[in-house]
Amino acid sequence: MNATKVRYDADAVLALLNGVDTFVAVKGKKVETFDLKAARPSDDELLARLMGPTGNLRAPTARVGRTLIVGFSEAVYAELFG
Repeated sequence: MNATKVRYDADAVLALLNGVDTFVAVKGKKVETFDLKAARPSDDELLARLMGPTGNLRAPTARVGRTLIVGFSEAVYAELFG
């Protein structure tokens, strides 16, 4: 789905984490990696990293296997796709 055409509410955004073991949030040069199986943060903490200031899903967002990546980092993408 295209997040610019389909608006995601908080429940829909959290549903993207179903079946995800690792969540990587990139904002600027800051990269945070969360092991959702070992220690899942609160929904509020996750939403703070998943949603942008407009209240919609941040872009780009990609799911690679059991990993969800939000935001862009050339190094993170190279590691996952390289």
